[in-house]
Amino acid sequence: MKLLKSSLLGSAAAFAAIGAAHAADLPVKKAVPIEYVRVCSAYGAGFFYIPGTDTCLRLSGRARFEGGYMTSYSRQAGTNGGDTSGYQGRMRINLDARTQTAYGTLRAFVRLDAGARTGYSGVGQSGTQQRIGQAYAGIGTDSFGRDSQFSNVDKAFIQFAGLTAGRASSFFDFYAHDFEFAGATAGSDLASTNLLAYTATVGNGLSATISIEDPVFRRTPIFSPNSISPTVSTGSASNFGVTNQPTPIFVGPGRYGNIDSIERSRLPDFVGALRLDQAWGSAQLSAATHELNVGNLSNTASVGTGPIVVPPHTNNVQGWAVQGGIKVNTPFIAPGDAFYLQGAYGDGAQLYTGYSSFTGSYIQSTTTIQGQKFAQYFSDATVNPFTGQLQTSQSFTVVGSYLHYWTPEWRSAIFGSYGEQSFSSGARLAQGSIYNLVSGLAGSNPFGTNAVGAPGTRFYQLSQALRDTYQFVAGASLIWSPVKDLDIGVEGYYTQIGLKSGRAIDLDKSPTAYTNVAGINNGTYVPRTATQDSVSSFRMRVQRDF
Repeated sequence: MKLLKSSLLGSAAAFAAIGAAHAADLPVKKAVPIEYVRVCSAYGAGFFYIPGTDTCLRLSGRARFEGGYMTSYSRQAGTNGGDTSGYQGRMRINLDARTQTAYGTLRAFVRLDAGARTGYSGVGQSGTQQRIGQAYAGIGTDSFGRDSQFSNVDKAFIQFAGLTAGRASSFFDFYAHDFEFAGATAGSDLASTNLLAYTATVGNGLSATISIEDPVFRRTPIFSPNSISPTVSTGSASNFGVTNQPTPIFVGPGRYGNIDSIERSRLPDFVGALRLDQAWGSAQLSAATHELNVGNLSNTASVGTGPIVVPPHTNNVQGWAVQGGIKVNTPFIAPGDAFYLQGAYGDGAQLYTGYSSFTGSYIQSTTTIQGQKFAQYFSDATVNPFTGQLQTSQSFTVVGSYLHYWTPEWRSAIFGSYGEQSFSSGARLAQGSIYNLVSGLAGSNPFGTNAVGAPGTRFYQLSQALRDTYQFVAGASLIWSPVKDLDIGVEGYYTQIGLKSGRAIDLDKSPTAYTNVAGINNGTYVPRTATQDSVSSFRMRVQRDF
């Protein structure tokens, strides 16, 4: 037994020795070197080299919770009446890629925003985002108009040798609600549009930019008394858009036809900006053109009994806007303090002045306030029913904001704005004339709340369409940042809208007034009226940037 054990051990040792000798003759494979991620310090903190390339990348983002409250004075059906609160959870992902070339830095930047919102428009969800296809409404009995998911390619642009191409913020903008949560003050703020721009750096902080920008995101509808709003069918879950916006014009004595006033795309918007950036702050002058281009007279049969005299083709009109702004850093009060002041004027370019910032746009009449007494009309132009030509509206806005750091952890902002939009008296009188013909042939008011009424009547004096209005906003915030990149804050603001002259039917107190035009005119029905309306809103936010 001992002999057998010794033999086995000896054989094992011999095999081990032979194996070792053969192994010594084989080539040794070296481990593949690991390429570790390297820090890129050329463009600031957070950048690293993409392995195997000379491109530096920074990944960043944001998570946010927000709750809002807006006072409500109505529980009317069909208007989300009685809702006072709304909530949203939002996310943001940023990717910033930069490469140094012989021509300077080649940069690509992309940003994706997404989130879920509840509540009516103005507190939680955004009706404007739904109308431009960035949000998708829930259709349940208790969800429609109160629940939406949204996804938005907020940024996707390339920068190279002064060129900016892709989806980016408009070069017209300056203040862009930098110190606000809700962005309720009047002022241009187009964070996402498609553009092609060139910026020349003159020196000493001075730069000049010429930009070609997508006109679709700057459109405010041409006024039509037959305005049809985009709707969502809650039964079949199908979205329905507006493909034709009939706007009546005279085609002969006692006869009218319709122009399709939905705007067409032909020319882009042209934007120019001159900007100065210094240690003391920044200043900018900007200007823009915005073409208004509508359809032809409908080839369907006209209505009426008189002879047909077809008016000329509706000519295109160039709207325009100008803006000036200044930002002054005030570290002598506290480090981080700054003051903004900005003013804008537009002719046929309402969204460039941002007069509709509080209520949203992309629809000609909005009523964000629940139980709102009358609608404000946001229209870049009206169609003169006698000539078939466009008559532009005018608007202006002024906004100021101040940010103050009480301590490095506590800061506040105060902000306010004032704005007006005006329609020429001739435009309203002309719309009254076509109303007189159309309603006479129909035997009733066919336009609903968009009706101007017959000039000289009581209803004409009180109707809401195409009235000159003003808007005033004032608010403040308080934000606590207990650690870096974490904000916990509250914001409150007050908004007042009003008529520049006269009174308008109070739709909340007299909801059936527009179905009783004859009674208003002959004095048998006396509607409640108003000159202004107002609302207070509050928001709470928790936000982490990384």
